[in-house]
Amino acid sequence: MSVPILPTISTACIVISALLVAIGWGKIRNGQIESHKKTMIAAAVFAVIFFIIYSSRTVFIGNTSFGGPENLKLFYTIFLIFHITLATVGAVLGIISLWSGLKDKLNIHKKLGPVTSIVWFGTGITGVFVYLFLYVLYEGGETTSLIKAILGG
Repeated sequence: MSVPILPTISTACIVISALLVAIGWGKIRNGQIESHKKTMIAAAVFAVIFFIIYSSRTVFIGNTSFGGPENLKLFYTIFLIFHITLATVGAVLGIISLWSGLKDKLNIHKKLGPVTSIVWFGTGITGVFVYLFLYVLYEGGETTSLIKAILGG
């Protein structure tokens, strides 16, 4: 079984991002402030790489629909909506957490950081499950380019 390269790379990026967040959390708990900053910036870079790959693929290639059994389609759709919501909230919280940490707004950062981390872990885990459902456990469904859909091609 072969898996498509871009979704595989983007999923790996989000997993690496979540792992770096976990490492960064451990570093700050051990008082390693500079190492924490560098690790969290690296986590953000991997999240941005994910977003660039995901959004580029969505625009130029399209999104893949669920190709698994019909009786799982509703479950998958609800799960996907949960994942997208978690990812969106995680991205917004991540931007605010990164900004507040870099600007030394530590009263905000210390409260928001742990919440952001937990949301990001959930995003990473659910993202892996979406990937598995779309490309590993079942053959992906139809993929339609956003540009083709807009232009009617």
